Amino acid sequence: MPALPRRSLLRGLGIGLVAAPFLNLLSAPRSRAEGPAGRRLIVFFSPNGTVPKHWAPTGTETDFTFPAGSILEPLTSVQDKLIVVEGLDFFGADNHEGGMMAMLTGGGTLQDESGGASIDQFVAGKIGQESRFASLEFGVQTSAWGAGAQTRMSYTAPGGWVSPDDDPAHVYSRLFGDFMGGDDAAAALRARRQRVVDLLVDEATALRTRLGTEERPKLDAHLEALAKVEKGLMGGAGCAAPDAPGAVNINDNASFPDITTTQIDMMVTALACDMTRVASLQCSHTVSPTVPSWLGIADGHHSLSHIDDSNVAGVAQFVQAERWFAEQFAYLVQSLADTQEADGTGSLLDNSVVVWAKEMGDSRLHTCQGVPFVLAGGAGGRFKTGRYLKFQGESHGKLLVSLCQAMGLDTKTFGNPMVGNGPLPGLV
Repeated sequence: MPALPRRSLLRGLGIGLVAAPFLNLLSAPRSRAEGPAGRRLIVFFSPNGTVPKHWAPTGTETDFTFPAGSILEPLTSVQDKLIVVEGLDFFGADNHEGGMMAMLTGGGTLQDESGGASIDQFVAGKIGQESRFASLEFGVQTSAWGAGAQTRMSYTAPGGWVSPDDDPAHVYSRLFGDFMGGDDAAAALRARRQRVVDLLVDEATALRTRLGTEERPKLDAHLEALAKVEKGLMGGAGCAAPDAPGAVNINDNASFPDITTTQIDMMVTALACDMTRVASLQCSHTVSPTVPSWLGIADGHHSLSHIDDSNVAGVAQFVQAERWFAEQFAYLVQSLADTQEADGTGSLLDNSVVVWAKEMGDSRLHTCQGVPFVLAGGAGGRFKTGRYLKFQGESHGKLLVSLCQAMGLDTKTFGNPMVGNGPLPGLV
């Protein structure tokens, strides 16, 4: 049997995050932009646009609030970890389907720098080789209508859909199968990890004598990180297989909240274990028929999204449903903030870029203008959070460029270069 490449072995054993910087000392560096950068990109999606007057905060860039009863009010507890962005336009896209296609791709083609990929897949192609999975796509009721432009947000290229996995049991087996099978199997896995760590320590120690004075401190830092791995071979406090999800009908409307929570929990664990550095959670899809029955609402989300102001009770129900999605985003953000890095460099959130994306702006107008975004995470020190940024007709393609650069890439354009050229002003 041929020997596995060292990086593949590390990914399989779940210790790539700590070992990868050491391995990079032995190989040619990748092309990266200068300055601080995030380690992970995470996308959270909820469908059918919004009602701007019930969404928007009040105040200035650094002194703002979420009004009582507003859609974003559930984010108050994590406000200092956010950058709220309003007023971006999807140029060349309109309505539900067009917005869904352009939201993460910026309308790119094969000839553009992004190759028509969505930002999650583009970033995964640049940094995903250092983890077990280049990217992980989690879903909640995304596939009842099959795969199509209305139900998919991730693309490897134009028309190249990447389907999320809606089944928590299948996700669990895929992610944590190595930890299943009883104590003997888990012990064997830890023993294999210990052997790999021992090998890395031996090689690093030998390499140190051949390095110059500028490189030695970097290697010493990696040796310290490897020592921490030896103390906890599961990769830190946040890296342990969660309880297996119970049996659930993934198409049952009443299961939507439980599946969402389970998917978030597994996503955070996978990120903590460095199984992946790019992940997404897609909650349903555009024109979503999901009925928020767990909130005492009897109408589908899509129908609610188009109720006009004359129906006060109907608008209130839509706001209630949107507040529920805000609660799920807050739960994701707080979970990342509560999970510490294996190498002791802060929390997962400190070193991540998290994006809450929507495919439209005003849901009643079916428009892709004034589309809101909420960002979270420090991007390794690149982002100053606790801010509210207001734009008027700026291209969201520039936001996608900024997100790439926040991940340390030297991307100049994303999507259609005519409208996605250069970063979003004022974000950094």
